[in-house]
Amino acid sequence: MQEVSGSLPKHRRGDLKGYARRRVRGQVYPGLLQREGNRVDGVVYLDVPASAWERLDHFEGEMYARQAVSIRMDGGGQLTAETYIVRPGYVDRLEEDTWDFSEFLSSGKSKFRAGYVGYHSIAGLDGIENKKDSHK
Repeated sequence: MQEVSGSLPKHRRGDLKGYARRRVRGQVYPGLLQREGNRVDGVVYLDVPASAWERLDHFEGEMYARQAVSIRMDGGGQLTAETYIVRPGYVDRLEEDTWDFSEFLSSGKSKFRAGYVGYHSIAGLDGIENKKDSHK
């Protein structure tokens, strides 16, 4: 989160009912789509600053749309949060296999970082400060 958004907000665990996290064909990252009877466990970042959302929107690109969803929080309660859902025109890029976070941590994350060209290389980000780089 911090590498992409330039911030690391507080976070809590929660789950999203009625959605599935699938592998993106040929990639190590997932795509989220609405699927009745499914549930996605994850992390909810709290009080994300507007500047971070702008960076995240650019990073996620055209394949994903930011959307408000209802999260059931660990320990009880509901929270409305925003997440990135695969746009209908891109669903055919998803595999039927469920994306596995532990697998991503063990091998996918290093592959992603090795091929990641850097946040400033993403088109349209001129003028957005990279807080990570500014603290060197």
